[in-house]
Amino acid sequence: MPRITVEKIGRVAVLTLNDPERRNALSLDLNQELNSALDTLEEDSETGAVVLTGAGKAFCAGADLSQLGASRREGLLNIYEGFLRVARSPLPTVAAVNGAAVGAGMNLALACDLRIAGASARFDTRFLDLGIHPGGGHTWMFRSIAGQQATMAAVLFSQVLDAAEAERVGLVWKAVADDLLLDSAVACAARAAEAPSELTRRVKRTIQDMGSIHSHEEAVQRELEDQVWSMDQPAFAESLLALQQRISSQGTGQ
Repeated sequence: MPRITVEKIGRVAVLTLNDPERRNALSLDLNQELNSALDTLEEDSETGAVVLTGAGKAFCAGADLSQLGASRREGLLNIYEGFLRVARSPLPTVAAVNGAAVGAGMNLALACDLRIAGASARFDTRFLDLGIHPGGGHTWMFRSIAGQQATMAAVLFSQVLDAAEAERVGLVWKAVADDLLLDSAVACAARAAEAPSELTRRVKRTIQDMGSIHSHEEAVQRELEDQVWSMDQPAFAESLLALQQRISSQGTGQ
């Protein structure tokens, strides 16, 4: 049985962690399948965005630390590779968090560009409860998304966030009923997938780069080259022509 399943819905690929008996824990085999699936999708011109979710009642219940091997440092880096690969993807990514996201499983959700939580979602860092320091860039991702106080509450004070609390602190974009989760995530992803692929990849890269930019002037210069590039593309010419025709028809009362 594959540990990652892929379903295409239009230009959106739904990747499902498919190891429900182990609550979709990150293992070396699952990571390998996840990486392979993303490699294939990123080369597919008919894929414009990805939704990541879990089979069964959990999104991802952490990492399988029994697979660390002789070197903890190398073992941890190998376990990290699953969510780090998601973070590196140039495709727009949406996490449809359908249940518990724990430890490294929470990292998997944080690695996505956007998170939508079902009512059954739970965000539990759990590192301190296990007597282990957070890893994989957990605190950096959390703080970048939800701010210092939410990060302190969840990581240092072991506060478990349900879907509503996660929405309140900005950890997720929105919380929805469980039966609406996947449709909501796919509909959101489809908006990005409808745009030209190279344009969405450039916009995603620009937004990521803004974390290291410290002035409006610098931001203007960072965006300028890509905006000029986009105005030379067929999609912009087509949109501009359609807008002009619409304005013209309105002016003539047609």
